[in-house]
Amino acid sequence: MKDNRKFISLAFIVLLIVVVLVTALGLLFSRKPPLVLQGEVEATEIRISGKLLGRIDSFLVDEGDNVYRGDTLVIINSPIVQAQYRKTEALHRATIEENKKIDAGTRRQLVAAAYQLWISAKSQAELAEKTYERILALFADSVVARQRFDEAEAAMLSARAAERAAYEQYMMAEEGAQREDLAASQNMVEAAAGSVDEMAALLVDTKLTAPADGQIAGIYPKRGELIAPGSPVMTLVVVDDSYVVFNVREDLMPHFRMGCRFTVSIPALARDDVMLSVYYISPLGSYATWKSTKQAGSYDMRTFEIKLRPEKPVDGLRPGMTVLMNLER
Repeated sequence: MKDNRKFISLAFIVLLIVVVLVTALGLLFSRKPPLVLQGEVEATEIRISGKLLGRIDSFLVDEGDNVYRGDTLVIINSPIVQAQYRKTEALHRATIEENKKIDAGTRRQLVAAAYQLWISAKSQAELAEKTYERILALFADSVVARQRFDEAEAAMLSARAAERAAYEQYMMAEEGAQREDLAASQNMVEAAAGSVDEMAALLVDTKLTAPADGQIAGIYPKRGELIAPGSPVMTLVVVDDSYVVFNVREDLMPHFRMGCRFTVSIPALARDDVMLSVYYISPLGSYATWKSTKQAGSYDMRTFEIKLRPEKPVDGLRPGMTVLMNLER
C-alpha cells in the first residue's frame, strides 16, 4: 500500500515536471524572434570645385589621403585669368596716374601763360581808358568829330571786356580741375581697384584647398585635363561627421521617435554596444513604398529614412560599414 502511494506521488511529480517543461518550451518557441534591421554608415561629402576655366596643373593629394582644413589639394593653370588680372592691374595703375594729374591741377606753365595774357589785356584796357579820356576832352572842345569819340569809347569797352575774360581764364587755370572732374577720376580709380580685387579673388581659386578635415574619396579629372567653372574635381569625405541610415517600413515607425536611443552592433568593428540617437526622420519617395499584396484588410506602406548619430566617437567607424539593430516585436 505504501509502495503504491510512493509510486503515485513520484508519477505526479514527474508529470508536473513534464508539464512545466512543455509549457516553458511552448512559450519559448511561440515568442517571435526580434526583428533585425540593417543600416549603413554614411558621412558628409563635399564636392571640391573651382570657379576657373583652366587645366589641372598638378594634384597634391591622392585618393584615400587624410587632409586637414586649409591644405592645398590641386593647382589649376588658367592663362586667360592671369592675363585678365595683368590687364586690370595695368588699368588700375593708369587710372591712379590720371587721378594724380587731375588732382595736381593745371600745369604751372599754363598758369603763367594765362597770367601774362591777363596782364597784357589789363595793360590794353588801361591804355584804352586813357585814350578815351583824351578823346573825351577833345570832343568836349569840339576838336574831334563824333565818329572819333564813338570809336574811342567802343575800344575802351572792348578792352575792359577782354581784360575781364583774361582774368577769368587766369583764375580757372590757377584753381585747377573742377570738383566734378576730381570726383569722377576718383570713382574711376575705385572701379579699377574693384576689378583688380575681383580678378585676384579668381586667382585664389587656382589653388583649391580643403574646407574641412577629412579623407579624399575620389578624384575625377586627370592631370592636364581642361575643367569648366563649377566642375567637381574631387570628393572630400568628412569622416568625423558620420551617421547611420536605416530605411524603415511605416508599420515599424512606432519604435522610432526624435531623440530615441538604440544600441546597435557593427560587425566590421566587432562591437555590439554602440549607442545611437535619432536626429532625422523623413519619408522616402513613392518608389520606396511597400505595396500591399492583399485585396482587402491591408494598405500600401511608405518607407521612412531614419538617421542616427553616435552619441560618442567610434574609433574606426567608416562610411559603408553595416549596422545591425534588433527590434522587439
